[in-house]
Amino acid sequence: MKKRIGVLTTGGDSPGINAALRGLGKAASGVYGMEIIGFQDGFTGMAQGLTVELEGSAFSGILTTGGTILGTNRDRPDRVIIDGVAKDATDQILENYKKLKLYALVCIGGSDAQNSAYYLMQRGLNVITLPVTIDNDLTGTDTSIGFDTAVEVAAEAIDRLHSTAISHHRIIIVEMMGRETGWLTLAAGIAGGADVILIPEIPYHTEKVAEAILQRSHKGKRFSLVAVSEGAISQESVRFFEKARLANRRLRQGEEQSEIEQRLGTIEKRAAGDTLHLANRLEDFTKLETRITILGYLQRGGTPSATDRVLATQLGTACAALIQEGVFGVMVGTRSGTVVTTPLAEVANQTKAVPLDHAWIQGARLVGVSLGD
Repeated sequence: MKKRIGVLTTGGDSPGINAALRGLGKAASGVYGMEIIGFQDGFTGMAQGLTVELEGSAFSGILTTGGTILGTNRDRPDRVIIDGVAKDATDQILENYKKLKLYALVCIGGSDAQNSAYYLMQRGLNVITLPVTIDNDLTGTDTSIGFDTAVEVAAEAIDRLHSTAISHHRIIIVEMMGRETGWLTLAAGIAGGADVILIPEIPYHTEKVAEAILQRSHKGKRFSLVAVSEGAISQESVRFFEKARLANRRLRQGEEQSEIEQRLGTIEKRAAGDTLHLANRLEDFTKLETRITILGYLQRGGTPSATDRVLATQLGTACAALIQEGVFGVMVGTRSGTVVTTPLAEVANQTKAVPLDHAWIQGARLVGVSLGD
């Protein structure tokens, strides 16, 4: 009897998802004789039984296409939106897994996929995951599928903005995705020759950023490119919230203290990435005209790079081989070009931040880039 595996994509779309589906599907069906069932629109589709059989022809022509042929959203097994109402669909998902007689479920995506897969693993399902996110913030892999493409897109945007910045003697701020980590902004900023790079891991001083820009002006360089992560935060904001938390601990205790802490954390996240405020302050400090370009979802779209296609194929085919061997409860990643597996318990609810001693940070400093600290 053929082994039947289910596959879905969940969380944000990313270049290379379809290439990963192709690698998984071709190896699983063509080499190991497995049957593949795709679930449409992530866990919503799995809860509602929205399936599509993925056969040989389904994998033709998708290597170079962006997005995901299966569709995706950010629903979780315990919070699926059906007819506009959020509900816990765990029981329906478990029931459909059994009804379809699945041997395993493959979840493709970023942190949403890893967290949900771990949740289902704890409920007895054979689950395995592939890391796909432009943020590159998953532990257990050097690089996530989609990261290389997003860096290329963002770096090209900085390249194109150079001419406008030079022509008008402006400060141009380029905001990139990365609410929790700065991998994308750091890589694209270095590749694009940004003069200032601001990432969540290094809270910045607005005055120091302004000083770096003014020093360039004094040397006759009357323009500056600032690459900023959407989650970058100022030292001023960090100090404010530290004082607020300290005051809360002194005045409250127990559940009330915990509730206020959570609220402060939510407000702090909203305070991060206020690019408009940063632009206004830099204009005040430097007296240079300042403009903002927000790349947003542009970074997640389009054709995956050759590097991402290779990585997606490598990890997708390795995933099929691991399923054949009966290896579950892991994320398939890569270390120094070699395929590795990491237990989902070590991946779920974890974030891979940029280490402050990382070679990219050191390299940026050595070529004169200001990191705002």
